[in-house]
Amino acid sequence: MKDNVARIFVGFDSKEVVAYHVLTQSIIERSSIPVVFSPIVLNNLEGIFTRERNPLQSTEFSFSRFLVPYLSDYQGWSIFMDCDMLARADIAELWALRDDRYAAMCVKHDYQPKIETKFLGQTQTKYEKKNWSSMILFNNAKCTALTKDFVNTATGLQLHQFKWLENDDQIGEVPVVWNYLVNEYDYREDAKLVHFTDGGPYFDEYRNDDYAEEWFAMRDRMLHVQQK
Repeated sequence: MKDNVARIFVGFDSKEVVAYHVLTQSIIERSSIPVVFSPIVLNNLEGIFTRERNPLQSTEFSFSRFLVPYLSDYQGWSIFMDCDMLARADIAELWALRDDRYAAMCVKHDYQPKIETKFLGQTQTKYEKKNWSSMILFNNAKCTALTKDFVNTATGLQLHQFKWLENDDQIGEVPVVWNYLVNEYDYREDAKLVHFTDGGPYFDEYRNDDYAEEWFAMRDRMLHVQQK
């Protein structure tokens, strides 16, 4: 795939279908470069992703996200992002941050979650490198350790703490505005990709959170059709 086409994989969860579509719409509306979307859907990965569901995983794509380099044939760059996000800026800016010195790039959050329970009553797990993997730029040729077999058998921490890399020096840093954690961080006008990590505004208890009005406006845009 050409370097000027952003290849974007988005986690898809049957509990929050609308999230995928609103996120991709927000990217489409603001992008100045061509984009290609691939949803990470469990039903599409039969025979590829075979691991059993872990009781601690909060989404259907908690582990399948790490198949992105495999699904990209270990070529070029790919972006992965959780579905509970909203793009507020041109994704070309994020795509331009790719740096071949690194195998992967992400926002290196350093925080402890403020809450114990998140959307749908799920436990808010706490671990080192929490939320680093919710938005990753994969330099696919340098991520060959993420084989299909490894992704199916590795522990959750091996995957989410980037233990599949030789060391943390292979992880490049992306500015925090490209994975800005709603409720964990104070409102910031220049946040470029906001992440409703506790729960998206499509869940009633989060409908008044920061950036929720923008999310609902984008949902309306996603449903737009011109009538006679």
